[in-house]
Amino acid sequence: MNIPTPLSRRRFLQNSAVIAGAFAIGSARGASPNGSVRLAVVGVHSRGMQLVKDIVRTEGAVLVALCDADSAVLDEKVAQVETDHGIKTDKELNYRKLLERGDIDAVVLATPNHQHAIQTIWACEAGKDVYVEKPVCHTIWEGRQMVAAAKKYNRIVQPGFQNRSDVGLREAFDWIKAGNIGDITMVRGLCYKSRESIGKLDAPAAPPPTVNYDEWLGPAADEPLYRPKFHYDWHWSWNTGNGDFGNQGPHELDLMRWILDEPDHPLAVQSHGSRFGWHDAGETPNMMITQFDWGGVPALFETRDLWINPRTNARANYKGKRVGIIVTCEDGEFRGGRGGGIVYHGKERGQQFNGDGGFDHMPAFIRAVNSRRESDLACSLETGFRSSALAHWGNISVKAGTPSPVSDVKAAMGSNDHMQETYDRFAQHLDAWEIDREKERWTLGANLSIDAKKERFTGSGANQANAFLHREDRKGYEIPHLA
Repeated sequence: MNIPTPLSRRRFLQNSAVIAGAFAIGSARGASPNGSVRLAVVGVHSRGMQLVKDIVRTEGAVLVALCDADSAVLDEKVAQVETDHGIKTDKELNYRKLLERGDIDAVVLATPNHQHAIQTIWACEAGKDVYVEKPVCHTIWEGRQMVAAAKKYNRIVQPGFQNRSDVGLREAFDWIKAGNIGDITMVRGLCYKSRESIGKLDAPAAPPPTVNYDEWLGPAADEPLYRPKFHYDWHWSWNTGNGDFGNQGPHELDLMRWILDEPDHPLAVQSHGSRFGWHDAGETPNMMITQFDWGGVPALFETRDLWINPRTNARANYKGKRVGIIVTCEDGEFRGGRGGGIVYHGKERGQQFNGDGGFDHMPAFIRAVNSRRESDLACSLETGFRSSALAHWGNISVKAGTPSPVSDVKAAMGSNDHMQETYDRFAQHLDAWEIDREKERWTLGANLSIDAKKERFTGSGANQANAFLHREDRKGYEIPHLA
């Protein structure tokens, strides 16, 4: 496959100069008349700046503005873009004011999870196309409203599931599905991340003075902040984040759905997990095991943020992988993730698939904006929503669960050898941390059945679990009911 080379800085600036004269003209199809797409990146503290690089190297993409609710971050990143790329961008603190601009065709959203739905829907209403990072939504109900908004306003929306554009994974999955190593017998996703305690303050902290906190909160509740670091550590609060299962996990959950031929929502889900050892301001589990039931191939996901063994200083892994997917088949096993992977026959290495990390993901979005064809997207919003929803289904099982003795958790796994083996490895890791698993208990997650068509839980425990599908949004940031 021929991979397009990045634009040189000189060529990009030449293109930008030509396009600048067309800013005021606009087009009914959502992009400027000459096929260039004028973009604003929203949320530039971390991931947004990586997406800036993707925009700069993508032919036909023009970076117009940066937007962030923190004025200090915004000033710093605007200056950085000019230094690194020679591009002078506008800056905007207020997202809704940004959407009023006629010289912006699409927004690239790298804001916290709780903002993704409302910002995507507002952009669709304003006639803008959207590139939105994972997870596309903070709750399952929100995701369905996003899909409805994209259809209602005829907008192009691509989730940031970059694995879908990785040439190595595409080749590997086609090869596996062709039966080269037999039928799939087990799929396992892995998210082992190097995390640490975020600490905990004795008294609530005020947001940084440079942050427009009302704008930053959006639909989230105004809760006391006990975390010392304002930015990024919002991931570990249920109010704004979804833990690592909903942070890194959606990428690997998406790989699980992809290799299983894009199944609907699962029939059932159960998670066991807790936040062990740190005693900090975080709420989300740092160790969690989740089982999905699609009525066929066993599917399991491991989330482990207690990464390093304090006794040996060894980094946790499973079969040599820390973040990725393991596809076990009758005649071999694929171990990989972003960047490709390798097939193993026992201990012997077999076929190797080299990837590119999803280089074409942003270009695919630009092509789709110009063509107005959803089929040109590397990942559709519906696909991104369903893969994001897997994290939400699994998290809800723990939220609706109860802290339980080790014996009860083990008993709940019954004769499931995959769950038992995974639990035993996790328990050994906790023992290495000298964590008393009777005092710091696992949460025995609710065993929940799912009505995929209604996108609701059903049966035992459904009432409690369904309460987590949707929340009451803060006044002024209510997500519209569109589906």
